[in-house]
Amino acid sequence: MLKRTPLFASHQEMGGKLIEFGGWEMPVQYTSITDEHLAVRQAAGIFDISHMGEVFIQGPEAEAFLNQTLTNDARKLPVGGGQYTLMCNELGGVIDDLYAYRLGLAEYLLIINASRITEDVSWLEGRLAQFTGRAGVTLRNASDVTAAVAIQGPRVAEFIDACFPGPFAGGTPVLRAADLRKNQVARTSLSGAEVWISRTGYTGEDGFEVVSPAEVIVEIWGRIFEAGLPYGLKPAGLGARDTLRTEVCYPLYGHELDDHTTPIEAGLGFFVSWDKGDFTGRPILAPKGQRDHQTPGGLQDDRPLRAAAATLSDLEFGAAGGSPRRGRQRHAKPFARHRHWHGLCAHGLGQSFHTA
Repeated sequence: MLKRTPLFASHQEMGGKLIEFGGWEMPVQYTSITDEHLAVRQAAGIFDISHMGEVFIQGPEAEAFLNQTLTNDARKLPVGGGQYTLMCNELGGVIDDLYAYRLGLAEYLLIINASRITEDVSWLEGRLAQFTGRAGVTLRNASDVTAAVAIQGPRVAEFIDACFPGPFAGGTPVLRAADLRKNQVARTSLSGAEVWISRTGYTGEDGFEVVSPAEVIVEIWGRIFEAGLPYGLKPAGLGARDTLRTEVCYPLYGHELDDHTTPIEAGLGFFVSWDKGDFTGRPILAPKGQRDHQTPGGLQDDRPLRAAAATLSDLEFGAAGGSPRRGRQRHAKPFARHRHWHGLCAHGLGQSFHTA
């Protein structure tokens, strides 16, 4: 039986076309993929990302554990900061790409891919069992009790404060949600529940992501629609999410990334830190990675990169019930294996969404 997010009834009410995606019943579109894609590029769109996983890591040895387990350097994260990173096996293959936030001095939140929750948590638990400082680390998989939405587009900052008036008392010290800068996260509360708001996303546009207990996500969804409709906000499904990320060359696990592809082969050496000491996969990655790695340069502004990827039509994506991957395979070249992708799109990840 397919899993459903707490927003399933909302998707039905809005006429969302529901498909199977990684074991979940999710909306692929509401009106059309093109319409939703353009709404995000020109105004605002909201995505249900509650199917993604959330893992909390905390304790005095949490930073050291993450630095041995992930490729990026957790020491570079200030409280309230986030970074794109990867989790590799001993042969350097990518188990998952994920996002790590530092919520407090010794508390982190990992956002992991929906299709990899079981594998990721099992791997993390296994690495923790072998970690010498394991007594100083607590790992909690909150995926089943947590939900999330992404609000993306150039007009989102105009109405986000109406959705979350504050106060903010954790993460990055801000007075308003709109004061957050890229890759920053702050904590507020809603109906007595702890809510984390970050200025991140996976579309190449400005925007915010909201993580909360599952029981308040319907209220959050409603608040966002009430505030955002006058600004052109539209619900957006997996179809637009895929075309948007493809247009700006962001990778997707299971397509550009897998456990047989290393970050170096995928052009993601920008997110591998070589000066932090040992980490899982380093002995395999280091000889080639340190020789070939170069920091992308030459593009100084942080506007979303517009790659030449074609927008997938509704039919190509699977409006008749097909798999989203069919459309992607027709149009998206395996850009992750080309140096051009490394120089341009890794920069886009670092500037528009992720940070090293």
